[in-house]
Order: sequence, then structure tokens, then C-alpha cells
Amino acid sequence: MIDLHTHTIFSDGELIPSELARRAAVKGIKILALTDHADSSNLDFIVPRLQAAAAEISTWWDIKVVPGVELTHIAPEAFAKLAQRARELGARIVIAHGETLVEPVVPGTNRAAILAGVDILAHPGLISTQDAKLACEKGVCLEITSRSGHSLSNGHVARVAEKTGAKLVFNTDSHDPADLKSMPEAKKIVLGAGLSEAAFKKMLQNSRSLFEKIK
Repeated sequence: MIDLHTHTIFSDGELIPSELARRAAVKGIKILALTDHADSSNLDFIVPRLQAAAAEISTWWDIKVVPGVELTHIAPEAFAKLAQRARELGARIVIAHGETLVEPVVPGTNRAAILAGVDILAHPGLISTQDAKLACEKGVCLEITSRSGHSLSNGHVARVAEKTGAKLVFNTDSHDPADLKSMPEAKKIVLGAGLSEAAFKKMLQNSRSLFEKIK
């Protein structure tokens, strides 16, 4: 099991990185990304701390931890600059906080994030076919999420991805221990979005391929 979207106390999560990683490992997660919410105000604070935690945890425990960020509620025009800055600081994975149905994310965020070359467009809401096609062309993964609220558009994201060929990944967007999911739990959520078991296996492969690219 791979989870490339989680949060710690360095944004709005409840756990320090070590405890989150330990609880994830018990759930059967082998690869975990720490992707706290970020904008220009806290990138240089978050990334070095997640880097240090990820390196230590990956050395001593049976779980690989990746430092990253989730660029959240930023102006669409800022995505390219901040994505590049995050990578310069050491973020191995850059996620965009997509146009979820349950928050007032600025319209145009999905497209701007894709054009900026983020790795994953999280909870992209009612993403358009045109933007999903662009994600396919740019190699940006679209997220099927287990996060309450954000998951309301999973079915739409699944259908658009199947139509356009955009890659899908499954993530939990965990903020507290109860958010973490085991493999069987993740599979049920993916099937509930109208996807097949084969599609679920492909999503796991997509996550693995992304990890191999960024590790």
C-alpha cells in the first residue's frame, strides 16, 4: 500500500511525522509521503523539517517516507514559481490542492497546477474533460481520495479519467489516525467510485511508478 498525500502537525494534521509513519506502517503502508499544506509563507519552514524526519524514519523503520508539500489555496498564477521553489527546497513530491467541491478554491487552480507540472492534482472536484486531457498529456496524476467531503467527486474524477486516459492514484489525505486506510479499505473506496479491481491495481502501479521517479 502506498499513500502519497498526508498531513502532520507542520500544517493541520494531528500527529508528528514519526507517529504518523508508525501508524501508517501498522496499517500496511510501505511508502508514505508527508505533504503538508504550503504557500509562500511556510515552504522554507516545512520542507527541511519533513526532509529530516523522512530521512530518519526511512533509515530505521520498515517504511519509506517521502518529504513533500501540498500547495494550497494559492493564486493560480503562483503555481509554477512555488512548485519550482518547493522542489529546490527538497520536496520530492508536489501536490496541488485541487478544486474540491467543499472549499472555495479559486477557479482555474486545476489547470494552473497541471501546467506547472505538479505530481498529483488532489481532489480535483468536477474537473473538466479538457483539464483531464491536459493532465494525461503532462503526466499529472489525478487523485481518488478517501477524505470526507473531498471524496464527493470521486465518481466524476473516475469517469473523466477513464474517458481521457489520465492516470489515477489513491490517497487518504490523512489528517488524523482514523484517516489512514489499509489495502482492503482503499480497494472498497475505489470500487465505490465505480472503478474496477483492475483499475485499482493500475492505480497502485501508478503510485509505485511515481515513487520510483521521485525517490
